[in-house]
Amino acid sequence: MAAREQARHWIYPELPGVDLLRARYIDKTFVRHTHETFVIAAVTDGVDVFHHGGSDRYAGPGCLALVNPDTPHTGHAQGPEGWQYGAVYPSSGLVAEIAAETTHIRGTPGFVAPVVEDPYTVRLVHQVLRAADEGNALAADTLLRVAVTRLLRLNGGTLPRRTVRGAGARTAARARDVLEGRMADPPSLQRLAAELGTSPFALLRAFRDTYDMPPHTWLTDARVRRARHLLDGGTAPAEVAGLVGFTDQPHLNRHFSRIVGVPPGAYRRERTPRGA
Repeated sequence: MAAREQARHWIYPELPGVDLLRARYIDKTFVRHTHETFVIAAVTDGVDVFHHGGSDRYAGPGCLALVNPDTPHTGHAQGPEGWQYGAVYPSSGLVAEIAAETTHIRGTPGFVAPVVEDPYTVRLVHQVLRAADEGNALAADTLLRVAVTRLLRLNGGTLPRRTVRGAGARTAARARDVLEGRMADPPSLQRLAAELGTSPFALLRAFRDTYDMPPHTWLTDARVRRARHLLDGGTAPAEVAGLVGFTDQPHLNRHFSRIVGVPPGAYRRERTPRGA
């Protein structure tokens, strides 16, 4: 991470199912990736540019970048000054619980537009982070629920059901299952296609059409996602690299930082109880 860049990615036990981030990035580039959770990023300085839904989106001061679970996106600064923001990552279950109690959304709730200008909610997100820092559980939980409710009322809707349709989509789903099951030693594209009874380019096209990224990009994202679960469970970064299929720890560090925003060691330290 560049010397001028600072980031903290942590959890607060009194907010279960929610990750927290406070960051200032200058040269950081987030590669195409997904999150299991929602992303609610409140920008206070600079402009966050992220590719989402086929085009670049721009979130400047007073705006929120909103990403639904399992939605591919990227991220980088618009200019040399970088960008500064705070983010909360609530789980799908928590957002569904809040939506059921405070909105009329039916089905699986999510955000409609990826960028919303709303300085009030930007302040709420940063108040959540401050309350978590101060150990104020009542304030952190209250403010988070108010922020999510406000965003759902301003920009919420029912997410479409994800269904696997057509031979290409079914082949892509089978390929994904193979890659997930053989993450530490995946086959080449040619071997994978042969196992599935198709051609390499047909598989590549089907996979991109279904998951909005090629198989190798999806695999890197999946490896980092599994690495996070292992780190959350207490596994040391040096062990994690081999378990998820990275050649060594420097490869894990590089890919992890380009997706999560902090190195795995820093990420793991924030998950370790004080005094442990």
